[in-house]
Amino acid sequence: MPHTERPLLGTESLQDLSYSSEFIHRHIGPDTAQSVGMLKLLGLNSLDALIDQTVPEAIRAETTTQLSAPVSEQQALAELKTIASQNQLFKNYIGLGYHSTYVPTVIQRNVLENPGWYTAYTPYQPEIAQGRLEGLLNFQQMITELTGMELANASMLDEATAAAEAMAMAKRVARKNKSDTFFVDQNCLPQTLAVLRTRAEHFGFDIIVGNPNTDLENHNYFGALLQNPGADGALLELQPLIDAIHQKDALAIIAADIMSLVLLDPPGKKGADIVIGCNQRFGIPMGFGGPHAAFFAFKEKHKRSTPGRIIGVSVDTRGKQALRMAMQTREQHIRREKANSNICTSQVLLAVMSAFYAMYHGGDGIQRIAKRIHLLTKILAQGLTSLNFKIRHQHFFDTLCVEVGDQQKALYTRALSAQVNLRKVGKNALGISLSECTTAADIQQLLEIFAGDESPLDFPNLEKKAHAANAIPTEQLRTQKALQHTIFSQYQSETDMLRYLKRLEAKDIALNHAMIPLGSCTMKLNATSEMIPVTWPEFGQMHPFAPIDQAQGYTQLFEQLQNMLKICTGYDAISLQPNAGSQGEYAGLVAIKKYFEAKGEQQRNICLIPQSAHGTNPASAQMASLKVVVTQCDEQGNVDVDDVKTKIEQHGDSIAAIMITYPSTHGVFEENIKEICSLIHAVGGQVYIDGANMNALVGLAAPGEFGGDVSHLNLHKTFCIPHGGGGPGMGPIGVKAHLAPYLASHPLQDIAGTNRENGTISAAPWGSASILPISWMYIRMMGGTGVREATRYAILNANYIAKRLANHYPILYTGKNGFVAHECLLDLRPLKDASGITEEDIAKRLMDFGFHAPTMSFPVSGTLMIEPTESESKPELDRFCDAMICIREEAEKVQSGELPRENNPLCNAPHTLDDILDENWQHPYSREQASRPLSYLKSNKVWPTVNRIDNVFGDRNLICSCPSIESYEEGSDD
Repeated sequence: MPHTERPLLGTESLQDLSYSSEFIHRHIGPDTAQSVGMLKLLGLNSLDALIDQTVPEAIRAETTTQLSAPVSEQQALAELKTIASQNQLFKNYIGLGYHSTYVPTVIQRNVLENPGWYTAYTPYQPEIAQGRLEGLLNFQQMITELTGMELANASMLDEATAAAEAMAMAKRVARKNKSDTFFVDQNCLPQTLAVLRTRAEHFGFDIIVGNPNTDLENHNYFGALLQNPGADGALLELQPLIDAIHQKDALAIIAADIMSLVLLDPPGKKGADIVIGCNQRFGIPMGFGGPHAAFFAFKEKHKRSTPGRIIGVSVDTRGKQALRMAMQTREQHIRREKANSNICTSQVLLAVMSAFYAMYHGGDGIQRIAKRIHLLTKILAQGLTSLNFKIRHQHFFDTLCVEVGDQQKALYTRALSAQVNLRKVGKNALGISLSECTTAADIQQLLEIFAGDESPLDFPNLEKKAHAANAIPTEQLRTQKALQHTIFSQYQSETDMLRYLKRLEAKDIALNHAMIPLGSCTMKLNATSEMIPVTWPEFGQMHPFAPIDQAQGYTQLFEQLQNMLKICTGYDAISLQPNAGSQGEYAGLVAIKKYFEAKGEQQRNICLIPQSAHGTNPASAQMASLKVVVTQCDEQGNVDVDDVKTKIEQHGDSIAAIMITYPSTHGVFEENIKEICSLIHAVGGQVYIDGANMNALVGLAAPGEFGGDVSHLNLHKTFCIPHGGGGPGMGPIGVKAHLAPYLASHPLQDIAGTNRENGTISAAPWGSASILPISWMYIRMMGGTGVREATRYAILNANYIAKRLANHYPILYTGKNGFVAHECLLDLRPLKDASGITEEDIAKRLMDFGFHAPTMSFPVSGTLMIEPTESESKPELDRFCDAMICIREEAEKVQSGELPRENNPLCNAPHTLDDILDENWQHPYSREQASRPLSYLKSNKVWPTVNRIDNVFGDRNLICSCPSIESYEEGSDD
C-alpha cells in the first residue's frame, strides 16, 4: 500500500480519513509514483504481476488475512500500555543472576534509545564501525580487569549459554583428559544447570552435580564449573578448589557475579581457566530475562578455541590505530560444522551499555556501589540474627540464605502481601538478594516482614554491628582497586559522557545515515513507536522468576505475539525461548531429536544441508550430534533435487532432517521446495526451513503450509527488532503440532504445553522478553494487509536494484522468469579477473559514498549479496545504484589501464580526512574524486575515521584490551 495523493477536499468517509493505515505508509519506502516507475523499468504494470513472476504459485498462501486490521501508532501504543499495566512491579529480592539496577539516563537516552546505536549492523566493515568497536573494547577491558583474566570476548548471549560454551571449550582444549564427564557445583544457578544438562545430553557428556568442597577429588572430569557467589550466597575459597581441578588435568570455570568481582580477589589470580557471568546489574534492565550480555574471559593460550567475537587492536594503511573483529577464521560461516560454536551474534548494545555504566561511575563509583550493597546485606544479616533467624553462610556478598524452618510459607506469603518477592530455598529457607536499588527503608521493611508483631529494630545499632562483622574473608578481598584503566576515570561528568557517546556514534554508519543493503540480514526500519515500550518500567523492571501471576501483562503479550507468528508462518506452536537465530536452530533440531527418541527412532542421526546454507546450520547440527551431509546446488543456485534423492537412497531412515533456507541464500524462490519436502517426509524425516529470509514470505507463503516442520524466526530481521550493532537478537521457533510437545521448557517457570524433560535452551524462560514488544507493535500497526505489503515491496525493491545494476554487474542467479526474490547476488568474479578489483575493494569504496557494503563473499565467494528491504524509497535505492555504477566505471578505468591497478580509488579506499588533508597527495586521481565522486556527497558526507585496516597485522599481534594511557595520548594528536 504505497503512499497516495488525495484531493484537497473530497467525499472521504471518517474511516477513510482515519490514521489506521498510516503506519504502513511510514514503514514502506516507495510511494505510488515511485512504485509505478520501478515497475515500468521491470516491464510490468502492477505489483501483482511481479509477485506472479517471482513466487511459485504452488506455495502461495495468504495466511495473514487472519491478522487484525492495522491500527495507528497511537492506538497500538495505547493497547500495549494497557497490556503492560497488568504487570505488577513488586520489590524483587529473588536474585539468581537478576537484580534491580539503575540505567544512567545519559546512557538510556543516548545509547539504548538512540537509533545511531541500535540500528547499526555487526561490525564486519570495521572502518565505519570504530565507535561500536571502541565500546566493545572497553567492555573487554572492563571484564579482564574484573576477572583478572588475560583476554575476554565481546559478550555472549546469556550466562547459561556462556557456561555451556565454556563446557564445550573445556572439552576441546583439555586434550590429555579423556573423560566425558563435567562437574557442576551444586550451588550453580538452576537455569544454568538446566542449559548445561541439555547441551551435555546432545554432546554425549555426563553431568555430575556435587559439593566442590568435598567432591572434586572423588571424580574424573574434563572441566568443572564453580559458582561464586553461589545461588544461596555462599562464597567459595577458590584457590584450593581450582588446584584440585587442575590436578585432574581439567579446566576450572568460574561463574562469577559481576558486582561481587569489584570487591573479591579476581578468579584469574587464583588460576581460573575461564570466567563467565552476566553484565545485567551493570545498568541493564532485568526485562523479565533479557536481553543481557554475558561475559566470557579466558587464558590467552585458549584464544583460538574460544567461542564468540573478540575485538582486537590493529593498524590502518596510514599506521593509525584501528579496531576490528579479530580471528574471524573461527566464525561459523567459515568453519561451518567444525566451528567452535554456532553462535553468530553477541549482545553488542547491552555490552557497550554496561561498559559505559562502568565508565560513567568510574572505578571509585562502582566500588562505592558494591560496598554499599555489601554493607546493606550485612545490616540485614545482623537484623535477622537479632530476630533469632539463622543465616546459612557466614561469608557472603549480597545474598543471604535464611533458615526459617516451618515458617517458610507464612513468611513468603507475608512478603507477597507487602509486594515483596523473596525466594524459596528448599523447604526450610528463604533467599534474599540485594541490589544497588536497595535502600535503608527496604531493609527496615524486610526486617518488619520477618519480625511480624515484634518491635522494629534499632537500625543505627545494626549498622554499627555490620561494620564490625567480617562477611568476606580478608584473603578473598581484592588487594588492588578494580577498573584502574584511564577510561574508567575520564567520563564521570554527564557533559563528558554525553560528548564521548556522541563521538563514538559519529564514527559509525547506521540506518540513521543510509540504507544498509546486506543480503540475508534484512536491515529494515526499526520504527520509533516500536522501540518506545522497551524502556517502559512495566516491561523493564520485571524479574524473570517473579510469580507468574505478577506478569499477566507479559503473559498476554506472549500469547498474542505467538498467535501473530503462527498466522504469519502457518505453524501450530511457537517457542519464544531462543534468544538468537542460532539458538533457534539448535532448539528446532533438539525438538526433532526428542520427537524421534519418543518414537524409538534413535538411528536418525543424519542432517542434510545444502551447499548454499547459512554457516550456522551445519554448526547447529553438529551441536545436536547430527552428522552433516552436504547436498549440492545446480547451476541456477537451486538445491539439486537429484542429489537430494541420491542422499536419501544412501541414508534412508537414518535421515533426521534437512535444513533449507527459503527463499535460498542465492536470492531465488526455488520451484521445487514442495517436492524436496515431500521426498524427506516420505522417508520419515523432518524439514527445517531456516527463517532468515522470512521477509520474502510473510503474507505470500507460509513455511508451515508448504512443507516445513519447524522454522526459527529472526525477529531482529523480518519482525523489526533492531540489530543493535551485532545483538540483541531473538530466534523463536515455530513448529507443527507433532513437534509441539518437544519444545524447550524451563526449571523455574512453567511454560504451557512443555515438559521439563525437553531441556532448556536459554537462561530466561521467554528469552529476551523485553524486546518482544517491538515485534508485537510492528505486526499490530501493520496488520494483515501491511505485513503482506511489506513482503511485496521487499521483492519489488530487490528486483529494481537487480535491474538497474544488471548492465554493470552480472546477476548470478535468478528465478525461472528472470526475477530475484528479496535479495540478489552480484557476480564480481569476471571483474576481478579482468581488472584485479576485488569484492573487498568495492565494499571499502562504498564507504566513500556513505554506504555500508552488501554482504561480501557469501554464499558464493567473489560476490556481493544485496537486500534493500521494503523500507527504502526509490531515491535511496537510486543513490545506492548510482554509487555502484560509479564504482563500476572506476573499475573500468582500471581494467583499461587509465588508472593503475596498484593506485586507484578502489584499492585505496576508504579515503579519510587524513588523506584529503595530506599535503603529499600522490594519487593519479583528484581529492574530489576520492572523497566526493557524486554530487550528493557535497551536502551530506560521512567520513570514515580510519583507512583500510590490516587484518593480518591484527591477528599476528593480538591485543584485545584498551591501549595504554600513552597510546590514547598519542592518538589525541592525530
